[in-house]
Amino acid sequence: MRRLIVNADDFGRSAAINEAVFRAHREGVLTTASLMVSGEACQEAVAFARANPALGVGLHLVLLCGRSVLPPSQIPGLTDARQGFSDNPVATGCRYFFLKSLREQLRREIAAQFSAFQATGLPLDHVNGHLNIHLHPVVFDLLMAQAQACGIRHLRLTRDKLRLNLRLAGGAWLYRLSHALIFTLLSLRSRGALRRREIRHTDAVFGLLQNSRVDETYVTRLLPCLPAGDFELYSHPAARPDTLELLALLSPRVKSLIRELDIRLIRYQDLDHG
Repeated sequence: MRRLIVNADDFGRSAAINEAVFRAHREGVLTTASLMVSGEACQEAVAFARANPALGVGLHLVLLCGRSVLPPSQIPGLTDARQGFSDNPVATGCRYFFLKSLREQLRREIAAQFSAFQATGLPLDHVNGHLNIHLHPVVFDLLMAQAQACGIRHLRLTRDKLRLNLRLAGGAWLYRLSHALIFTLLSLRSRGALRRREIRHTDAVFGLLQNSRVDETYVTRLLPCLPAGDFELYSHPAARPDTLELLALLSPRVKSLIRELDIRLIRYQDLDHG
């Protein structure tokens, strides 16, 4: 059996992203979305999710390139005066790794984002991170320390299949090779901790190496290549005329191919039922 989670990241970040999620879930193949609890359109996203319980909603942990939940006075080493995290992923990752003084602030902000999600009343379908920050060694260890208290049962173990991706798409060679290496190592580091805590994940995750280029061509090439197992395909759709990722999620060709190949669309919570 081939089962596929089709996810949209950045849910709640803006009205345009929310509209894309609405359409992709109602009219297309989207099964889950990852919520930014500090996003400017979070409340609109929550209202839609409450009205559409078939959509699995998870926490999209934001610790860079976005806004915090806590005020700067409580996490002065993480944000600026406007609650903004750094927009430099490499520098931020290095600071989080080497500055042990930031770990308590990170722990507080992570706990605050889980509390904000819990306050929505939505079931927690899964956990992942903006730019996959949740697999950063320091962040991941903090998540595992709070896993039971936060109710983490499903988490994105981000590892794309490089050989398959090289067959399906071209270009952006440095990005694809570097991210494949980095996230292969991070996923290997994380897998044992997830297993010990019985936190479920998919066999592989697609979309990482496409870097916001999950278009119809890529998806229609990917689907016939899926082996038996559980997988996630994630993208970043937004409601704009040039958004190829939204068009892929709405594509009649994609929907038809899923039916022809007998691929079952699921949410993370459905991993518990084989």
